[in-house]
Amino acid sequence: MTRSDLVALLSDRFGQLAQRDTEFAVKTILDAMSDALARGHRIEIRGFGSFQVNRRPPRMGRNPRSGEQVLIPEKLVPHFKPGKALREAVDAKGGAAAAAPQDA
Repeated sequence: MTRSDLVALLSDRFGQLAQRDTEFAVKTILDAMSDALARGHRIEIRGFGSFQVNRRPPRMGRNPRSGEQVLIPEKLVPHFKPGKALREAVDAKGGAAAAAPQDA
């Protein structure tokens, strides 16, 4: 699902909201989440999952073209951990979808 798919789904589901208003709401939520992660905060959405920033330490890598060793600097990367309800919902739907082709 893309961002525009989400906007279209929400505007269809909530007819009282104009597509422009729905787009603004989705953008505001995603911007707030991005800002919170950039400040180092953890985001937890009950029943869905949590987002946090993980630190990747510096390491030595290799340039694939020349084979020369290169220092890869430390990075801060966003990490998503799904909640129990989301894992169970995906497993229930994924298990049914995975079993269906084998039965045919």
